[in-house]
Amino acid sequence: MNAFNELTERYRPLKTNLTDSPPLVIDTEANPQDILEAALQRIRASSDLLKTLHCVCFKHGDVEDIPHITHALFLLAQDGCDLLQVAQQRMMDWKAPA
Repeated sequence: MNAFNELTERYRPLKTNLTDSPPLVIDTEANPQDILEAALQRIRASSDLLKTLHCVCFKHGDVEDIPHITHALFLLAQDGCDLLQVAQQRMMDWKAPA
């Protein structure tokens, strides 16, 4: 396998990248605990933001706030899901020490 293919398999771009050369990637060979922690951090942040929105009244908000908030929630949740998918694949290939 050539070096380019090895790099593209090791570094998986986040689905939230909107550019031709993705600047944000997941190192699929990183410690699975670190990958899970990064996923948990993003999912927890999106959950906390949703909890805040559940309690907030939009009477004093601006109509532009809703797309800003939903975009932030989308980025956090999608990145968390991408990270969980990599962690799941790492766990499926994981072999218990003998």
